[in-house]
Amino acid sequence: MTGIYFSGTGNSRWALEVFLREYEGKVQMFSIEDENALREIEKQKEIVFSYPVQYSNLPKMVRDYIVSHQELWKGKHIFIIATMGMFSGDGAGVMGRLLEEYGAKITGGLHLRMPDSICDEKALKKSLEENKKLVADAEKKIKTVVKSVKSGNPPKEGLGFWSHLAGLLGQRLWFSRMTSGYSDKVKIDGQKCIGCGKCVKLCPMNNLELQDGNAATKNQCTMCYRCVNRCPVQAITLLGKNVIKQGTIEDYTTEGR
Repeated sequence: MTGIYFSGTGNSRWALEVFLREYEGKVQMFSIEDENALREIEKQKEIVFSYPVQYSNLPKMVRDYIVSHQELWKGKHIFIIATMGMFSGDGAGVMGRLLEEYGAKITGGLHLRMPDSICDEKALKKSLEENKKLVADAEKKIKTVVKSVKSGNPPKEGLGFWSHLAGLLGQRLWFSRMTSGYSDKVKIDGQKCIGCGKCVKLCPMNNLELQDGNAATKNQCTMCYRCVNRCPVQAITLLGKNVIKQGTIEDYTTEGR
């Protein structure tokens, strides 16, 4: 079994790592940004795919990755982990239905509430202790789910008809435009930016570059929020106007305490 993931602030990467370690005692996983991921997908039959839900939908980069390599999914058995700030309805299902179009078999789905990564909006904001509890609860849930998977009874969270309807009516119907294309909403405060280039290195879309000593955007953002959460001077915003509280998974795990 191998793990494939896309992660912005680390939630989906962490969840996959915990799952694989609990399942096999070892971790073999690859980001979709890693060129080795495609070779591993081709070699392996059993795959766990972990990703963050955006408005009850796939991030544009993840959808494009699946579609661009559609021939690889035929015959694969895929368990899906969907991480979210609050609710998605069919977080696992929206990926599952796409993979099934290309011949994959979806073996199960797991939904995990995790710390909110949208650090420039007040919605969903929680205290440090509340976020640590979310992560601790998610870890317990993963361990319980792994036992179910091993016993041949994997959960099907987000995969049924009613979940599909909940995801559609809950968010996707109203916010489909947010994930139908790449975003041009990244804003960089030139007065704050120090030209360190950290955001340029972090961006999975190569959407950022340095121009005349300041970061600049190419308007092709997949809304992963890496740059916004990790900018050392809080010079970058996306959906909001000001950074309220930055955070990554390392802030909420035992290793980060």
